Amino acid sequence: MDRLDAMHLFSRIVELGSFTKAADELQLPRASVSLAVQQLEARLGVRLLQRTTRHVSATLDGLAYYQRCQQILQDVEEAEGVFRGSASRPRGKVRVDLQGTQALHFILPRLGEFHARYPEIELEIGLGDRFVDLVREGVDCVLRSGEPKDSSLVGRRVALLAQVTCASRDYLDRRGLPRSLEEFRAHDAVNYLGANGRSLAFEFLIEGEKRALQLRGPVTVSNAYGYTACCLAGMGFIQVPRYYVEKHLRSGELVEVFPDWAPAPMPVSVLYPHARYLSPRVRVFIEWLAECMSVAC
Repeated sequence: MDRLDAMHLFSRIVELGSFTKAADELQLPRASVSLAVQQLEARLGVRLLQRTTRHVSATLDGLAYYQRCQQILQDVEEAEGVFRGSASRPRGKVRVDLQGTQALHFILPRLGEFHARYPEIELEIGLGDRFVDLVREGVDCVLRSGEPKDSSLVGRRVALLAQVTCASRDYLDRRGLPRSLEEFRAHDAVNYLGANGRSLAFEFLIEGEKRALQLRGPVTVSNAYGYTACCLAGMGFIQVPRYYVEKHLRSGELVEVFPDWAPAPMPVSVLYPHARYLSPRVRVFIEWLAECMSVAC
């Protein structure tokens, strides 16, 4: 194993926190991975990894070496890209994670267009709302709603989604249409469980001031599809991006309330690690994602 291969192997062990996971990803025997690290530590004369029964982490020397490896590997990839034409014909695998409803509405219907434009790029797409550790899971970028909170990630805003507060026609026929926030407090909500384990509050912009209300409700969900489905079933109010319920609003199945107090638009961003060099294939995918999401603005 040459030095660049050893650097790449060591980097993936640090990022994945596991010899076994790195071996599986790189399709190498577990014994070969262990031997390569032993030889690397012997050549450098320092201990790079702290091993436990469940996890592998970098020592202080290992972390410093990892950061240098990242820079060297990025420089090599960039230099080779210039000569093999990857900037004009990007190739290879891009691993991404997309929020499910946004992917189905804005992105997946246009995948054929992306493939025609970049036929040598292979996409591995995860769909969901779960937290993704980009470095540890080897994911190149994610598409997420809300204000980015992880300072270890670079964020590029690609859309602002208009939001609505609505309930089903059946629910409003039974419970009545609220005319004020005080009346709204007495109604039921389909509550949505956020990443922090708490139900998200309803937000309204009234004369430039944000007001937040927490409603009780008969059901709490943690999935965007279930959130809207419960609302359509007459279980209470929801607050969602307009694109996702537009057809139900047009048909009259759902009814918007307080349109003049609509919550602030929901930001959508593409996120990727600070330390990771963006290869041409990842760059063009991010540009294409921004293009797809631009119709939402």
